[in-house]
Amino acid sequence: MPCPVRDRNTAVQCQVISSLSNRQRPTMRTSQFLLATQKETPSDAVVVSHQLMLRAGMIRKLASGLYTWLPMGLRVLRKVEAIVREEMDAAGALEILMPGIQPAELWQESGRWEQYGPELMRLVDRHNREFCLGPTHEEVITDLARNELNSYKQLPINMYQIQTKFRDEIRPRFGLMRGREFVMKDAYSFHADHASLQVTYDRMHLAYSNIFTRLGLKFRPVEADNGSIGGAGSHEFHVLAESGEDDIVFSDGSDYAANIEKAEAVPREKTRPAATEELRLIDTPNAKTIAQLVEGFDLPIEKTVKTLVVHAAEEGKLIALIIRGDHELNEIKASQLEQVASPLVMASEAELRDAIGAGAGSLGPLNLPLPCIIDRSVELMSDFSVGANIDDKHYFGVNWERDLPVPTVADLRNVVAGDPSPDGKGTLEIKRGIEVGHIFQLGTKYSEAMKCQVLGENGKPVNLAMGCYGIGVSRVVAAAIEQNSDENGIIWNDTLAPFQIALIPLRYETDAVREATDKLYAELTAAGFEVLLDDRDKKTSPGIKFADMELIGIPHRIVVSDRGLAEGNLEYKSRTESQPQAIAVADVLSFIQGKVNR
Repeated sequence: MPCPVRDRNTAVQCQVISSLSNRQRPTMRTSQFLLATQKETPSDAVVVSHQLMLRAGMIRKLASGLYTWLPMGLRVLRKVEAIVREEMDAAGALEILMPGIQPAELWQESGRWEQYGPELMRLVDRHNREFCLGPTHEEVITDLARNELNSYKQLPINMYQIQTKFRDEIRPRFGLMRGREFVMKDAYSFHADHASLQVTYDRMHLAYSNIFTRLGLKFRPVEADNGSIGGAGSHEFHVLAESGEDDIVFSDGSDYAANIEKAEAVPREKTRPAATEELRLIDTPNAKTIAQLVEGFDLPIEKTVKTLVVHAAEEGKLIALIIRGDHELNEIKASQLEQVASPLVMASEAELRDAIGAGAGSLGPLNLPLPCIIDRSVELMSDFSVGANIDDKHYFGVNWERDLPVPTVADLRNVVAGDPSPDGKGTLEIKRGIEVGHIFQLGTKYSEAMKCQVLGENGKPVNLAMGCYGIGVSRVVAAAIEQNSDENGIIWNDTLAPFQIALIPLRYETDAVREATDKLYAELTAAGFEVLLDDRDKKTSPGIKFADMELIGIPHRIVVSDRGLAEGNLEYKSRTESQPQAIAVADVLSFIQGKVNR
């Protein structure tokens, strides 16, 4: 019905309404899209995800650790965000948005201004006030809670945001895996008691499992250490990938899983063998390392020990940590011992000379003028070799209780593949993983430091128990590529793909091909599919078009050609299949509906 024109303003309004009502969804065509694919792999891109995201035109580097998201990549990022948001909402969390710039006073109040170190990006405003660019928001959310919450009746409450975070990485690398700026979902819950916190923690664990399952990722939740976040009780969620920076440990006979920092090392030996050798002092002038000692004296490495001297918890004192020669010190475990200073600090050469009188390559527990802690596996050794605390000398044939008493014993080492599982079921395997999520039970660490309290059910003030739940949203995109690619490019699943279908007409300039292509595009989009129509002119060969769509990783490809139309067919190929197949034009829509997982 025409709009009655009463005056000029009314006429303009009618034109706008008419324009809006007649407007159709714009066709996603490559000619109108920023298709920024590249043939060559950038020389500074090491991991597959970084290489392919650059080549597929998903991101562009601005500076070290800083990237611009191009339209192709942003479509994927937004899909990850949408799934995260849906599952967080379904779990009862409330979305908020906090400032990225945070005042130093809050971090000083929690004690993390000094603790966090150089990774915290700090700045000073024109009034000489200190701020930081937030890598995380525990202080800000706790400040919000102490100002907005006053009664246990308002609890529990769980609030989350999806926001850009900042970290001054010393060596940004691997593209989006370790950058200075990244997109993160961080959530924080508040509770009147630990029992309530545990309920929400379990709910978040399930929500995270749902998120990564919906994203189509092969992942593993593992027990973890809380690190600088603080608190007790946490799990990491790792995407399994050979390029991962983290070692994750799991049992082949149970559900036990942990990261390498947290995994308990159980000795394979049950008892200590009897002594068979005499104690003897040996000159070892060319044995400054375990490797040199083993090679020079034909010793089994498992019959040697490393003596590592660190700063003790008591100021000005040193303490020795002793592990088997073929094992690695777990610095997280060591720093959590009450006798050891945290963070862990190794003694300098000068400190060793002053306290012991020998260099690092000649140290051992026998006649050591320092307290020491030995690993569980060291307690079960016999006939082993140790430094003599005299330069260029070692004791061979050392045995506990005969030559020296057994000192304090603790779990000091990293596990190795084949160790017994701590739960007594099966043995441990180790794989590489990319951490994409981490959930923490913070307890009252922040509420006590920042005096975040409410009135409890008994009318008395109670410090709030907190939970913290993070997902590296932008890292998820890179991790998915690390897990799903081949020599031709990315292999997206239907959930994450920037477009579900690549529609490629050959000789689009001809009437028959154009008409069939446009009609099919309209049918597919009307059915809810996301379609990219490659309408590049004939200067771009079919081979280049096919290669670009495989590089980008679009899961389904439909080709429209004169020859196919003459036979009543279109050509379909899945990204995961090597050969295309002919589909009758009349059956294409129903065929695609059966193929695309929505």
